[in-house]
Amino acid sequence: MAIQDLFGQPLKAVNIGLEDFAESLHSQGADVVHVDWRPPLEGYVELTRTQDGIDIETANAEAVERIRKGRPLLVGMGIARELIPGMGARMILHAGPPITWERMCGPTRGAIMGAIVYEGWADTYEAAAELAASGEVAFDPCHHHHTVGPMAGIVSPSMPVFVIRNETFGNLTYATQNEGLGRVLRYGAYGDDVLERLRWMETDLYPALQRALEVTGPIDLRSIIAQALHMGDEVHNRNRAATSLLFRQLVPAVIQTSSTEAAEKVLRFIDSNDHFFLNLSMPAVKSMLEVAEGIAGSTLVTVMARNGTDFGIRVAALPDRWFTAPAPIVQGLWLPGYSEEDANPDIGDSSITETGGVGGFAMASAPAIVRFVGGTAALALSVTQEMYEITAGEHEFFTAPVLNFRGTPLGIDVRKVMATGILPFINTGIAHKKPGIGMVGAGLVRAPRKCFEDAFAALLENLI
Repeated sequence: MAIQDLFGQPLKAVNIGLEDFAESLHSQGADVVHVDWRPPLEGYVELTRTQDGIDIETANAEAVERIRKGRPLLVGMGIARELIPGMGARMILHAGPPITWERMCGPTRGAIMGAIVYEGWADTYEAAAELAASGEVAFDPCHHHHTVGPMAGIVSPSMPVFVIRNETFGNLTYATQNEGLGRVLRYGAYGDDVLERLRWMETDLYPALQRALEVTGPIDLRSIIAQALHMGDEVHNRNRAATSLLFRQLVPAVIQTSSTEAAEKVLRFIDSNDHFFLNLSMPAVKSMLEVAEGIAGSTLVTVMARNGTDFGIRVAALPDRWFTAPAPIVQGLWLPGYSEEDANPDIGDSSITETGGVGGFAMASAPAIVRFVGGTAALALSVTQEMYEITAGEHEFFTAPVLNFRGTPLGIDVRKVMATGILPFINTGIAHKKPGIGMVGAGLVRAPRKCFEDAFAALLENLI
């Protein structure tokens, strides 16, 4: 007797949890429904009000509203030591949570060594490493100074920086200019070629852009991001449309304010660097997120950042605390000659984009990104849909056409991460684990669960 005869009707299987079991049944012709369910993370309990009676949903709604009302504008440029609050004369800013030289990964060390020679504090890279280890150079996270940096995230005092103003709230954020891909400082590479490019960016690119911005006036980065999401970007690892939109605004002003030779070099550099807008999307999103810091009772994440050794998050209600875990290894696509054995763990402040509802959270708008970071177009769509499960709201201006122009997922809620077991999804570049080499690939990674477990425990301790 067939099992269908026993029950008198066709059977349909329901698979809960691991999708591999459902795929196995499908391959055998079974009729199966998969339910994507995960158990809550360890330590989860329902958290709805603080000990002071603050309704957490209301606090998070306020945070979401502040973030999505932010309007970041590119308003100018300047030199880091003159503009960035608290930037010391012998200070180097880095990506991710705080870290000492002894614990720094290869690419961060390589980038710092390059920056020290660039600043003229040492004549050789060996001497630069000795100086960095001596304690005579101060290291501090970019995020402690309203700044963000991709990959190693290095900002040294002489480097030119963009200035972004959140027009709605008035706060300022900063980031350096983007060098492009390959052997560049932010991937931990150093050498004459790397420093030559950096010096040209200081002496030629920066003055040309500064002059151009005096003509264009403030450039609306929120508008560019919104348009780029409709043109195939997610403004983390794919910035082709955003860079092109920025380029259109800059070209007439650069031509007007620079010599023909200088204008040609500057415009060719930007045109050849699809990632140029990354160093604007990051501080733009940072300027939107940091206005939620300090909202009493809010359980939303305002920072996700990595220094290549640690992965750290910060939460709105506890704005001065980092919750860290070992940085994970990225599952990637590799440049020729490299593999996972060469990869440094996850690194960079660029996950500020995912924190603010774009980047990996907006992959549905950028299916072509999978050709760069791996995965499939279907994965790009499913990731965005999954991220709605752990967020408190949706963007008003950043929307996904494929989802009928639904706002992208906004406001990672520590409580929802704990309750669902779903971890934030990030797409990212990959640096070689040894200093001086540079980029070896790009890929996909999830934030470590320990960061959220520790943050939730601290919220419980401080809020109830």
